[in-house]
Amino acid sequence: MKRFAKIIVIAIVFLGILATVYYNYNNRVRYNKTYVNGNTGGNLYNAGLFCESNGTVFFANPNDHYYLYSMSPTGNDLKLLCEDTVSFINADDNYVYYVRNNLASNNDYSFFTYNKNSLCRVRRDGSHLKILDESPCIYASLIGNYIYYLHYDTQNATTLYKIKIDGKEKTQISESHPTTCSTLDQYFYYASPKDGSLYQCDTVDDTMTPMLDIPCYNPIVNRDKEVFYLDVKHHNSLVHTNLEFNNPVTLSNEMIEHYNVYGSYIFFQKGGDNPALCMIKNDGTGYRELIAGEYKNINITSFYIYFTDFYTGKVYCTSTNNPGDINDFNPAKLSKVK
Repeated sequence: MKRFAKIIVIAIVFLGILATVYYNYNNRVRYNKTYVNGNTGGNLYNAGLFCESNGTVFFANPNDHYYLYSMSPTGNDLKLLCEDTVSFINADDNYVYYVRNNLASNNDYSFFTYNKNSLCRVRRDGSHLKILDESPCIYASLIGNYIYYLHYDTQNATTLYKIKIDGKEKTQISESHPTTCSTLDQYFYYASPKDGSLYQCDTVDDTMTPMLDIPCYNPIVNRDKEVFYLDVKHHNSLVHTNLEFNNPVTLSNEMIEHYNVYGSYIFFQKGGDNPALCMIKNDGTGYRELIAGEYKNINITSFYIYFTDFYTGKVYCTSTNNPGDINDFNPAKLSKVK
């Protein structure tokens, strides 16, 4: 009998050890081995409501309180991941990162209110939610194993922070508030809040280096060292230049409110007396008006361009391969749209 009891004790201890090992293994943080970037600069400037990663699109579903959902790029395999109203979505091989704004209006992504816009992390299946920063946050960008973002507190107002994806090493990088949307490997590029000049931040040591003396807003830098930006001295006209040889060329003299870059095309919201969602090639040719009206939140994935009616909050989409056929965005029926 004593021998049997001893076996039972040993078995219980062994099972306890196995459970502990499994728990630690299952809950360990999966770090990135490279300077992965969590979303495109154009999407993040437009509230980051869509994020395509490894064949999956993570998005804020406008038909369900802007909760976090996933689907295939064509609109199949629709899944609710968590009941958080989300924006500034980023993703890597293991996690989805986002700013949650559960107390704000569902279609208001202009700036945060003081209401716990927490910076969060979940696994790609929506499990294991972790709050990385409980303070109001905005403009979050994943770079490697850190998220760079704007953090708000009552003492310093809005300043630039970074935090490791495990929730540790929360650090104020700058007392200023540059946006971190345009990422490229270990770098992010931003317009100086003081004079609009283009700067580069090297996240290896967080050094800030001036790159171009241009009056830019919402700059996007690509791998070919091309720079797209809105010229704040010329009514937000769309301009293209290059990091190595700065020769600014105006692509459109329209007053532009929002824009996004996809391949060789730029999609933008034209303001003024005749507002419209438009497109143009990155060499300034091929200008087209896609739909008249005021739109915002221009997000792009490999199959669709998504945009939101400024007044009604209704979300529409059109194909990236053949822009112009405008459809209501209904995630459940998206795969049927050609």
